[in-house]
Amino acid sequence: MRSAEFVLALLIAVAALVTIARRLGIAYPIFLVIGGLLLGLVPGLPRPDIKPDLIFLLVLPPILYTTAFFTPLRSLRANLGNISSLAIGLIIATAGAAAVVAHALIGGITWPVALALGAIVAPSDSIAAAAIVARLAVPRRIVTLLEGNTPLIPAPALAKRIRPGLELYLKFEGLNPTGSFKDRGMTVAVSRAKAAGARVVLCASTGNTSASAAAYAARGGLRCAVVIPDGQIALGKLAQAMVHGARVLAVRGNFDRALELVRELGDEGAAVVVNSINPDRIEGQKTIAYEIVRQLGGRVPDVHALPVGNAGNITATWKGYSERSAKEGGGVPRMMGFQAEGAAPIVRGARVMEPKTLATAIKIGNPASWQGANDARDRSKGLIDMVSDDEIVAAYRALADLEGVFVEPASAAGVAGLLKIGPTGALGEAKVAVCTLTGHGLKDPERAVQVSPKVETVNDDLAELRKALLQ
Repeated sequence: MRSAEFVLALLIAVAALVTIARRLGIAYPIFLVIGGLLLGLVPGLPRPDIKPDLIFLLVLPPILYTTAFFTPLRSLRANLGNISSLAIGLIIATAGAAAVVAHALIGGITWPVALALGAIVAPSDSIAAAAIVARLAVPRRIVTLLEGNTPLIPAPALAKRIRPGLELYLKFEGLNPTGSFKDRGMTVAVSRAKAAGARVVLCASTGNTSASAAAYAARGGLRCAVVIPDGQIALGKLAQAMVHGARVLAVRGNFDRALELVRELGDEGAAVVVNSINPDRIEGQKTIAYEIVRQLGGRVPDVHALPVGNAGNITATWKGYSERSAKEGGGVPRMMGFQAEGAAPIVRGARVMEPKTLATAIKIGNPASWQGANDARDRSKGLIDMVSDDEIVAAYRALADLEGVFVEPASAAGVAGLLKIGPTGALGEAKVAVCTLTGHGLKDPERAVQVSPKVETVNDDLAELRKALLQ
């Protein structure tokens, strides 16, 4: 039997056996060597004329494959973890096929047969390469605390107050790992920053962004720097950022000024900014729309209401709904955003230089995603309105008293808005409404104490205690 025919038969058999090896989890280069030796021992298989060039042809490709697979992995693991495993697999496959062709030619095989050998080896080579590189060469870089999948809570008592017959659901984002909706976007922003080689992430914050950024930076082994407006951040949120090891700096100015400074530092390349001006944040936060539709059994709500501060959340939520509708159908809800009366630049059509509201999370006078909020409102035929601090507190109390849901004050702005416009007929024929509750009440426990009945003190006497409790 001629050498070319033998090698062709051998490689056809090996290529078939590689698939078995891959399914069994056996490293491809090792299997190639072992498989070749075993095939050489099969009784009755024609033996080629043993020549130095044929031995060279049979032995060198497996050695080259082993080198191609395993030598670059050490450097890939350290430096090129963000390169697609598929691309690496294709490169290795091409190199492997080229090695077969080259050494087949050295062994005296004609060009057509040599190319055929390369074609036989390349497909299984690329599959094995992609699989191995995906597992070994590309380290896991997703920084996650298992955010998302927050509950969608029916709220029948509140629904009756808004409008009879309305079906109301509360998307409680306060049950994310750091207690706010920010985690949805932060996992993407920090993961992408880490994959790009960043060592420091940076944000300006009224509280929730700093808490989330600090936690995800700690999780990902990155440094975090936070710039906050001096004296304008709830203690619970500040405590989170500090305990996660963030470098926290308070500037004498409001949030808008803090964000301007952070933008400038980001432009200098000093750190990756993870505020909602970072598009990765929007990509993560848009998942809430897909999640809500799934939780509603495939239904799209008629109305989605939420607070508006820096406006990234309404922008992202609308993006999620519109992209989902384009792919899967089902339509989109009317987006209804609500700003605090003392911090309502979108409603008033002008920047608010000194925003004022007890809802510190939305105490923003120049939203970074202003245009995104306008687009969400206009394209969904929704609205952006404002609510007073008294209306926010009333909704905050109603959520706790009627539905047992404890949120931070700003989270109640969407509910306050629906309570305000429900009696006016602005909801139209809407049957299903969803309100995003952006943060947990423990973010701002001082406010809860301020608006709740005072703690009474009694003597350690059973009769007195019974009288106080049962009267």
